Amino acid sequence: MNDFLKEFFPTVYHTKHKESNYCKYDNQWLQLFTSSLYLAGFIATFFASYTTRNLGRKPTMLIAGFFFIVGVIFNGAAKNLAMLIVGRIILGCGIGFANQAVPLFLSEIAPTDIRGGLNILFQLNVTIGILFANMINYGTSKIHPWGWRLSLSVAGIPAVLFTLGALFVTETPNSLIERGHLEEGKKVLKKIRGTENVDPEFNEILKASHIAHRVKHPFRNLLLRRNRPQLVIAI
Repeated sequence: MNDFLKEFFPTVYHTKHKESNYCKYDNQWLQLFTSSLYLAGFIATFFASYTTRNLGRKPTMLIAGFFFIVGVIFNGAAKNLAMLIVGRIILGCGIGFANQAVPLFLSEIAPTDIRGGLNILFQLNVTIGILFANMINYGTSKIHPWGWRLSLSVAGIPAVLFTLGALFVTETPNSLIERGHLEEGKKVLKKIRGTENVDPEFNEILKASHIAHRVKHPFRNLLLRRNRPQLVIAI
Protein backbone atom coordinates (compact mmCIF):
# COMPACT_ATOMS: atom_id res chain seq x y z
CA MET A 1 0.00 0.00 0.00
CA ASN A 2 1.23 3.51 -0.77
CA ASP A 3 0.71 4.74 2.80
CA PHE A 4 2.74 1.79 4.07
CA LEU A 5 5.57 2.53 1.63
CA LYS A 6 5.55 6.23 2.55
CA GLU A 7 5.90 5.31 6.22
CA PHE A 8 8.66 2.70 6.00
CA PHE A 9 10.07 2.65 2.46
CA PRO A 10 9.87 6.19 1.01
CA THR A 11 12.53 5.48 -1.62
CA VAL A 12 10.48 2.54 -2.90
CA TYR A 13 7.36 4.71 -2.93
CA HIS A 14 9.07 7.29 -5.17
CA THR A 15 10.58 4.62 -7.44
CA LYS A 16 7.19 2.89 -7.75
CA HIS A 17 5.68 5.92 -9.45
CA LYS A 18 8.24 6.08 -12.24
CA GLU A 19 7.09 5.13 -15.71
CA SER A 20 9.45 2.18 -16.03
CA ASN A 21 8.39 -1.12 -14.41
CA TYR A 22 12.02 -2.22 -13.98
CA CYS A 23 13.11 -2.89 -10.38
CA LYS A 24 10.37 -0.84 -8.76
CA TYR A 25 10.77 -2.73 -5.48
CA ASP A 26 14.55 -3.08 -5.52
CA ASN A 27 15.15 -2.50 -1.81
CA GLN A 28 16.99 -4.94 0.45
CA TRP A 29 15.08 -3.90 3.58
CA LEU A 30 11.78 -4.50 1.83
CA GLN A 31 13.06 -7.91 0.73
CA LEU A 32 14.08 -8.66 4.33
CA PHE A 33 10.62 -7.61 5.58
CA THR A 34 9.01 -10.00 3.11
CA SER A 35 11.42 -12.93 3.32
CA SER A 36 12.06 -12.93 7.08
CA LEU A 37 8.69 -14.64 7.65
CA TYR A 38 9.58 -17.60 5.43
CA LEU A 39 13.12 -17.93 6.75
CA ALA A 40 11.84 -17.86 10.35
CA GLY A 41 9.18 -20.44 9.47
CA PHE A 42 11.79 -22.76 7.99
CA ILE A 43 14.09 -22.54 11.03
CA ALA A 44 11.21 -22.77 13.54
CA THR A 45 10.08 -26.06 11.96
CA PHE A 46 13.15 -27.82 13.37
CA PHE A 47 12.34 -26.62 16.91
CA ALA A 48 8.67 -27.46 16.38
CA SER A 49 9.55 -31.05 15.49
CA TYR A 50 11.09 -31.38 18.97
CA THR A 51 8.09 -29.90 20.82
CA THR A 52 5.63 -31.91 18.69
CA ARG A 53 7.44 -35.12 19.56
CA ASN A 54 8.22 -34.47 23.25
CA LEU A 55 5.44 -32.15 24.44
CA GLY A 56 2.60 -33.11 22.11
CA ARG A 57 0.61 -31.69 19.22
CA LYS A 58 -1.68 -29.52 21.34
CA PRO A 59 1.11 -27.60 23.18
CA THR A 60 2.87 -27.03 19.86
CA MET A 61 -0.30 -25.48 18.42
CA LEU A 62 -0.63 -23.29 21.52
CA ILE A 63 2.96 -22.10 21.05
CA ALA A 64 2.10 -21.30 17.43
CA GLY A 65 -0.96 -19.33 18.56
CA PHE A 66 1.17 -17.35 21.02
CA PHE A 67 3.63 -16.49 18.24
CA PHE A 68 0.76 -15.43 15.96
CA ILE A 69 -0.77 -13.08 18.54
CA VAL A 70 2.57 -11.48 19.53
CA GLY A 71 3.60 -11.09 15.88
CA VAL A 72 0.32 -9.37 15.02
CA ILE A 73 0.77 -6.96 17.95
CA PHE A 74 4.29 -6.04 16.78
CA ASN A 75 3.18 -5.50 13.18
CA GLY A 76 -0.06 -3.67 13.94
CA ALA A 77 1.67 -1.32 16.39
CA ALA A 78 4.89 -0.91 14.36
CA LYS A 79 6.56 2.46 14.73
CA ASN A 80 9.70 1.61 12.76
CA LEU A 81 11.14 -0.97 10.40
CA ALA A 82 12.74 -2.97 13.22
CA MET A 83 9.34 -3.61 14.82
CA LEU A 84 7.96 -4.70 11.45
CA ILE A 85 10.75 -7.20 10.85
CA VAL A 86 10.63 -8.54 14.41
CA GLY A 87 6.86 -9.00 14.00
CA ARG A 88 7.36 -10.85 10.72
CA ILE A 89 9.97 -13.14 12.28
CA ILE A 90 7.63 -13.95 15.18
CA LEU A 91 4.77 -14.64 12.75
CA GLY A 92 7.13 -16.88 10.78
CA CYS A 93 7.85 -18.86 13.95
CA GLY A 94 4.10 -19.28 14.38
CA ILE A 95 3.79 -20.61 10.84
CA GLY A 96 6.67 -23.04 11.42
CA PHE A 97 5.08 -24.44 14.58
CA ALA A 98 1.54 -24.54 13.15
CA ASN A 99 2.56 -26.20 9.88
CA GLN A 100 4.44 -28.82 11.85
CA ALA A 101 1.65 -29.65 14.30
CA VAL A 102 -1.71 -29.07 12.56
CA PRO A 103 -1.45 -31.56 9.63
CA LEU A 104 -0.04 -34.15 12.03
CA PHE A 105 -2.85 -33.48 14.52
CA LEU A 106 -5.48 -33.82 11.78
CA SER A 107 -3.96 -37.06 10.49
CA GLU A 108 -3.92 -38.63 13.93
CA ILE A 109 -7.30 -37.43 15.18
CA ALA A 110 -9.33 -38.19 12.04
CA PRO A 111 -10.96 -41.54 11.26
CA THR A 112 -9.20 -43.26 8.38
CA ASP A 113 -12.10 -42.81 5.94
CA ILE A 114 -11.95 -38.98 6.08
CA ARG A 115 -8.28 -38.48 6.96
CA GLY A 116 -7.23 -37.44 3.46
CA GLY A 117 -10.20 -35.11 3.13
CA LEU A 118 -9.40 -33.31 6.39
CA ASN A 119 -5.78 -32.78 5.39
CA ILE A 120 -6.84 -31.42 2.00
CA LEU A 121 -9.32 -29.18 3.83
CA PHE A 122 -6.38 -27.72 5.77
CA GLN A 123 -4.66 -26.78 2.49
CA LEU A 124 -7.93 -25.47 1.05
CA ASN A 125 -8.48 -23.22 4.06
CA VAL A 126 -4.96 -21.82 3.70
CA THR A 127 -5.77 -20.73 0.16
CA ILE A 128 -9.18 -19.37 1.23
CA GLY A 129 -7.32 -17.40 3.90
CA ILE A 130 -5.08 -15.91 1.20
CA LEU A 131 -8.21 -14.89 -0.73
CA PHE A 132 -9.70 -13.21 2.37
CA ALA A 133 -6.38 -11.48 3.07
CA ASN A 134 -6.36 -9.99 -0.43
CA MET A 135 -9.97 -8.84 -0.06
CA ILE A 136 -9.13 -7.20 3.29
CA ASN A 137 -6.08 -5.54 1.75
CA TYR A 138 -8.21 -4.24 -1.12
CA GLY A 139 -10.68 -2.69 1.32
CA THR A 140 -8.17 -1.27 3.79
CA SER A 141 -6.02 0.23 1.03
CA LYS A 142 -8.79 2.81 0.59
CA ILE A 143 -8.47 3.94 4.23
CA HIS A 144 -5.83 6.67 4.51
CA PRO A 145 -3.31 6.87 6.08
CA TRP A 146 -3.71 3.95 8.51
CA GLY A 147 -5.37 1.27 6.36
CA TRP A 148 -2.16 -0.78 6.30
CA ARG A 149 -2.14 -0.85 10.11
CA LEU A 150 -5.73 -2.14 10.17
CA SER A 151 -4.84 -4.77 7.58
CA LEU A 152 -1.96 -6.10 9.67
CA SER A 153 -4.02 -5.97 12.89
CA VAL A 154 -7.02 -7.86 11.52
CA ALA A 155 -4.76 -10.93 11.39
CA GLY A 156 -5.27 -11.01 15.15
CA ILE A 157 -8.79 -12.41 14.67
CA PRO A 158 -7.74 -15.77 13.16
CA ALA A 159 -4.75 -15.81 15.53
CA VAL A 160 -7.05 -15.64 18.57
CA LEU A 161 -9.49 -18.16 17.07
CA PHE A 162 -6.62 -20.56 16.37
CA THR A 163 -5.30 -20.24 19.94
CA LEU A 164 -8.74 -20.74 21.49
CA GLY A 165 -9.30 -23.76 19.27
CA ALA A 166 -5.99 -25.24 20.39
CA LEU A 167 -7.03 -24.77 24.02
CA PHE A 168 -10.23 -26.79 23.62
CA VAL A 169 -9.05 -29.69 21.44
CA THR A 170 -7.82 -32.92 22.98
CA GLU A 171 -4.32 -34.28 22.57
CA THR A 172 -4.08 -37.03 19.97
CA PRO A 173 -3.96 -40.67 21.16
CA ASN A 174 -0.84 -41.19 19.01
CA SER A 175 1.03 -38.47 20.88
CA LEU A 176 -0.05 -39.78 24.29
CA ILE A 177 0.95 -43.34 23.41
CA GLU A 178 4.29 -42.18 21.95
CA ARG A 179 5.08 -40.46 25.25
CA GLY A 180 4.14 -43.49 27.37
CA HIS A 181 0.63 -42.44 28.51
CA LEU A 182 -0.99 -45.64 27.30
CA GLU A 183 -4.16 -45.64 29.38
CA GLU A 184 -4.86 -41.97 28.69
CA GLY A 185 -4.21 -42.55 24.99
CA LYS A 186 -6.69 -45.44 24.94
CA LYS A 187 -9.27 -43.34 26.81
CA VAL A 188 -8.95 -40.50 24.27
CA LEU A 189 -9.16 -42.97 21.39
CA LYS A 190 -12.46 -44.34 22.77
CA LYS A 191 -13.78 -40.81 23.15
CA ILE A 192 -12.98 -39.58 19.63
CA ARG A 193 -14.09 -42.84 17.95
CA GLY A 194 -17.30 -43.05 20.00
CA THR A 195 -16.87 -46.73 20.78
CA GLU A 196 -15.28 -49.02 23.36
CA ASN A 197 -13.98 -51.36 20.66
CA VAL A 198 -10.70 -49.60 19.83
CA ASP A 199 -8.25 -52.41 20.55
CA PRO A 200 -7.24 -53.03 16.89
CA GLU A 201 -6.47 -49.34 16.27
CA PHE A 202 -4.82 -48.96 19.69
CA ASN A 203 -2.52 -51.93 19.01
CA GLU A 204 -1.68 -50.54 15.57
CA ILE A 205 -0.72 -47.15 17.06
CA LEU A 206 1.30 -48.90 19.78
CA LYS A 207 3.17 -50.98 17.19
CA ALA A 208 3.91 -47.88 15.07
CA SER A 209 5.14 -46.08 18.19
CA HIS A 210 7.59 -48.90 19.01
CA ILE A 211 8.91 -48.84 15.44
CA ALA A 212 9.31 -45.05 15.56
CA HIS A 213 11.26 -45.23 18.84
CA ARG A 214 13.73 -47.63 17.26
CA VAL A 215 14.61 -45.11 14.53
CA LYS A 216 17.89 -43.38 15.33
CA HIS A 217 19.18 -40.23 13.64
CA PRO A 218 16.07 -39.60 11.46
CA PHE A 219 17.57 -36.57 9.68
CA ARG A 220 20.74 -38.50 8.86
CA ASN A 221 18.59 -41.30 7.44
CA LEU A 222 17.23 -38.90 4.84
CA LEU A 223 20.62 -39.00 3.12
CA LEU A 224 20.66 -42.80 2.79
CA ARG A 225 20.68 -44.07 -0.78
CA ARG A 226 17.23 -45.68 -0.53
CA ASN A 227 15.69 -42.36 0.55
CA ARG A 228 17.36 -40.10 -2.02
CA PRO A 229 14.61 -40.21 -4.69
CA GLN A 230 11.98 -39.03 -2.18
CA LEU A 231 14.37 -36.38 -0.83
CA VAL A 232 15.07 -35.03 -4.31
CA ILE A 233 11.36 -34.93 -5.17
CA ALA A 234 10.54 -33.13 -1.90
CA ILE A 235 13.24 -30.50 -2.49
